[in-house]
Amino acid sequence: MKIFLLPDVGEGLVEAEIVEWKVAVGDRVELNQPLVDIETAKAVVELPSPFAGVVLTLHGAVGDVMEVDKPLITFDIGGADEPAAPPVAAEPATTPQVAPDATMVPERQAVLVGYGVANEEAVTTRTRRRPPSAPVPAPAVAASSPAPVQSAPRSTPPVRLYAKQHGVDLAALHGTGRDGVITRDDVERALAPSSVPPARPTVAPSGPMTTSRFVGRDLEPWSTGPAEERIPVKGVLKSMAEAMTQSALNTPRAAVWNRVDATRTVELVASLKRQSSLEGVRISPLTIIAMAVCDAARHFPGVNSSFDAAAGEVVIRRSVNLGIAADTPRGLIVPNVKGADRLDLVAMAEALTTLVEKARNGTTTPNEMLGTTISITNVGPFGVDAALPVIPPGTGAIVAVGQIAKRPWVVGDEVVARHVVELTMAFDHRQIDGALASKVIAHIGRFLEDPAAAIIAG
Repeated sequence: MKIFLLPDVGEGLVEAEIVEWKVAVGDRVELNQPLVDIETAKAVVELPSPFAGVVLTLHGAVGDVMEVDKPLITFDIGGADEPAAPPVAAEPATTPQVAPDATMVPERQAVLVGYGVANEEAVTTRTRRRPPSAPVPAPAVAASSPAPVQSAPRSTPPVRLYAKQHGVDLAALHGTGRDGVITRDDVERALAPSSVPPARPTVAPSGPMTTSRFVGRDLEPWSTGPAEERIPVKGVLKSMAEAMTQSALNTPRAAVWNRVDATRTVELVASLKRQSSLEGVRISPLTIIAMAVCDAARHFPGVNSSFDAAAGEVVIRRSVNLGIAADTPRGLIVPNVKGADRLDLVAMAEALTTLVEKARNGTTTPNEMLGTTISITNVGPFGVDAALPVIPPGTGAIVAVGQIAKRPWVVGDEVVARHVVELTMAFDHRQIDGALASKVIAHIGRFLEDPAAAIIAG
């Protein structure tokens, strides 16, 4: 027998919450078969099986918070044709006992999340074996061959959890996502009023009734929800609360603003979208802004820095891991594009698209959340003109981008309508002073005023 310990799927992970079991006791699983979705403070992760065998014990229920290196699943990895025997009950203390195989605890397993181990025999374990003894008879019902494992409908962990919470059977749905993946919209269509018996007429509210989102769960509309509701602080919400509190308490934050004529940025994006060679590439103003922030870091490396209080050092990095604040069904996360300063316009657009899609689908990996050097938060899509963001711990600055809207602008001696955007940069005043911050935000502004020239020059 083998015991699969909860692995550390990120640097320094100490616990994770069980989101969804994909197997049950008695199931026969194959090597690398998905076992469970767990939610860490950074992402939902699907754990594959490091063994082939029969599930004997699940050491937790959905919603339980498990500690790293504690038992997660116990397997019987005996012969494929032999039914799994139930766990052996302990004998009275007066009878000499040697620990059964079920207590053989492997050393911490180095499992590459998402791939499992290439060879089951390659997993090194240190075990304590008991002398041979009479086999334990299996239950009569186990004499038949185990049923084949049914593949689950293709969807993402948040969608599976959402469907489970609302009683929707994913097997009955047709996926409209890429390659037939079942999306949240597919689940919501199954929940549409047309699919349930009509309810008695009610007085409609004055505005459209929408479902709010909060940290991975749906809240009932104002008119029908409870008078008071308490939401456990865990997972992404817990991580965000701790990080923002740490930043607010330990970082002396300051900020600079810049109002920019982004008309040429808007025109460039529109022109690129008409290029047949760029069909399928999602270029947006955020793509240009990301290029501008990376260019500013190249010209002013001090902004791409962090303050190491323990070592008494300022850490300057000459490679940009660009964090992008993403609004997801699970809450706010800030994954990053590694080596963003080395990407051209098309590569940047593709990297941002992938990053945002993975964040919204709940497939962001812990590694994609680590090592951010400077960040962007785009509040413009929410109709907001400007914001003063909190600096993510471990970084020196974050740029907030408001909505790009037509506003009166003086060109020469005339007032004309131009596409204007408000930029705000919050920075750590321990290593970035006002002069450096002003130069950086002004550089980003000049880039957006003539992005074509800036990209060519860079």
